[in-house]
Amino acid sequence: MQKVMGWRWAFFIGGLIVMSLGITMSIKGKIVGTSPWDVLHVGLFQNFGLSIGTWSILTGLFIVASTSIVLRQWPKIGTWLNMLLIGSFIDVFNWLLPSTNIYSLQVTYFVIGLFVLSFGCGMYIAPNMGAGPRDTLMMILVEKFGGTIKTARMGIEVLVTIFGWLLGGPVGVGTVVIALTSGYIVQYSLPYCRKLLMKCIGNIEDMKPFY
Repeated sequence: MQKVMGWRWAFFIGGLIVMSLGITMSIKGKIVGTSPWDVLHVGLFQNFGLSIGTWSILTGLFIVASTSIVLRQWPKIGTWLNMLLIGSFIDVFNWLLPSTNIYSLQVTYFVIGLFVLSFGCGMYIAPNMGAGPRDTLMMILVEKFGGTIKTARMGIEVLVTIFGWLLGGPVGVGTVVIALTSGYIVQYSLPYCRKLLMKCIGNIEDMKPFY
């Protein structure tokens, strides 16, 4: 059991780190736009200071508080870690990765970042350690109002993008590209990461949700 939990935590934390790296790379390539949520985070950063990672944590905290009230239950540990670690890692990578004003390099940052963040998303979901704040919000909307996950996600991201754009966030063709393609990449990375995790722990029975 200890070995199983060790591997699950390794995939979960490792996935968050990889996804944060991809998010930061896409932000570094913001000349073509960035993901809907990061449009908001960058817009808040440009208007009110702090850091992009801090705003990621604060918006996550707001969502966690709101969804906790609706669900009438305390968020699971995976949700808290998702919120805190992604924001923290974004700031670390933002400091480590060099910025550039060269268009071709920003596009390269963006394209690589898209694949990295999507792979990281599949990696952190694979061990089933708990959903992030934004994924929890999406599921609540589907449960309360019906419709599909795709529709709920798209609706949330459109609203977030508009708000971020009003704050001066980097909206562009890249914003649309991430919204339309990241899910397809996750669709391939998630089963791959699950198979890899299964090889490491050797027992699918131990893959029940961790709370």
